[in-house]
Amino acid sequence: MKTALLHSWNVNGLRAAIRKGFGNYVARFEPDILCLQEIKCPADTPLPEEAAFPHKIWHPADKAGYSGTAIFSKYAPLGVSFNFEGENHPQEGRVITAEFPGVYVVCAYVPNSQNELARLDYRLRWDADFRRHLCALKAKKPVLVCGDLNCAHKPIDIARPKGNERSAGFTIEERDSFSETLAAGFIDTFREKNPELTAAYSWWSYRMKARERNIGWRIDYWLASADLAEKFSDPEIHPEIEGSDHCPVSVRVPDTLFV
Repeated sequence: MKTALLHSWNVNGLRAAIRKGFGNYVARFEPDILCLQEIKCPADTPLPEEAAFPHKIWHPADKAGYSGTAIFSKYAPLGVSFNFEGENHPQEGRVITAEFPGVYVVCAYVPNSQNELARLDYRLRWDADFRRHLCALKAKKPVLVCGDLNCAHKPIDIARPKGNERSAGFTIEERDSFSETLAAGFIDTFREKNPELTAAYSWWSYRMKARERNIGWRIDYWLASADLAEKFSDPEIHPEIEGSDHCPVSVRVPDTLFV
């Protein structure tokens, strides 16, 4: 069966990532769909030749140089929507939903709860609205959700769980919210295939040589709706790819979902 390779990467500034080898990364993997978070750039940003996808969806934040998402695809989407219904969320460019013949692909950059958990209450409301959005999509056709979901779900997903119990991205409230999303009918593709694999992280602080020492967090995901349980394969994390404090994550699914 022919498969489509899907990648997701929080580039922490696309223009910076381009200067650090983004084109080489795309040329190496040749993803069929590439979802980006925290692009921090406008929609007319020039891309290297290797990233010349025929279909580009940009969703920058209203605030210049902040947040933003993008989907680059070799397949033509049937339709595209931005954000989701619910609370009057700030226009931070956080969610793109692309519809294809057999699947929705949702690229998300989930809000961080910030220092001293200043934005935790908002984050949980955001999660609830986002979960409703995903469930509404799932009622129509299968769904793939990717991005920086800003939550290390289990102690196995973080290098130092004890010291981070009240850190943004690992609070019990955020982890319970993530569990609710999974319970609503979604699968963490990487953990499904690698239930006991430790030291598998997708984000590292720039401080204290955290990446060199692999003191990291797994907060970047590909989730699949349960009806895709037998269809996804090869979920991977790519820590060797630099250019951001995050690394790409990937999964394969049948290309028949897109044509």
